[in-house]
This record gives sequence, C-alpha cells and structure tokens, in this order.
Amino acid sequence: MNIKKIIYYIATGVLSAIMIYSIQMYLRNPEVIADYFESVNYPRYLLYPLAAAKFLGLIAIWGNFSKWLKEWAYAGFFFDVTLAFTAHMVAKDGGELFSIIAFIALMISYFLGKTVRP
Repeated sequence: MNIKKIIYYIATGVLSAIMIYSIQMYLRNPEVIADYFESVNYPRYLLYPLAAAKFLGLIAIWGNFSKWLKEWAYAGFFFDVTLAFTAHMVAKDGGELFSIIAFIALMISYFLGKTVRP
C-alpha cells in the first residue's frame, strides 16, 4: 500500500470519526443539541435530518457506489463543516477546533480520493 492511500484512509477515518461523534450526540442528547442549535440561530428541526444526512454521506463515501453520489457527499460535508465552524465562532464556545480538523481531513480525503483508488 502506498503512502497516498494510507493518508487517504487516515483522513477519511478522522472525518468519519468526527461525523459519527456528532451523529451520536444528535441522537443521544437531542434536547441539548437542539438548544445549542437555537442559540446560534439554526432551527431545532434540523437535528434529525442532519444526523441522517451525515450517516448517508459516510455510506456514500465509504461505499464508493458512484462518483456523482460521492461528490455530493463531500459537498454536503463541506457545507456542514463550514457552517459548524461559523456557528462555533459565533457562539465562542471553543468548538471550532473539531471543525478545523474535520475540514482538513475532508480536503485531504477528497483530493487524495481522486488520485488513489480506494
């Protein structure tokens, strides 16, 4: 296995771990997360659709079913991570570090995924 492929799997694993952590937070502590969403002016009802979208996005990336679907999953994660970073900056809660790590992992996974065959 070459170094690019190893870095791709590490980056995709880090991105997946962060997304799985957020999904489980949405499902295990929905009231706390919904209150947080409201504090940064996001609607409460986004909680479950966002958890489902993150889960389906991970399936699309790891399943590698179609290029089109994988591109949309990466795009969705890009918007999710960007909006999460902005929300954490507005709330000044110190949570932007995970968003930065997720963004870096997302970019590495996306661009290396185009050059290596996962």
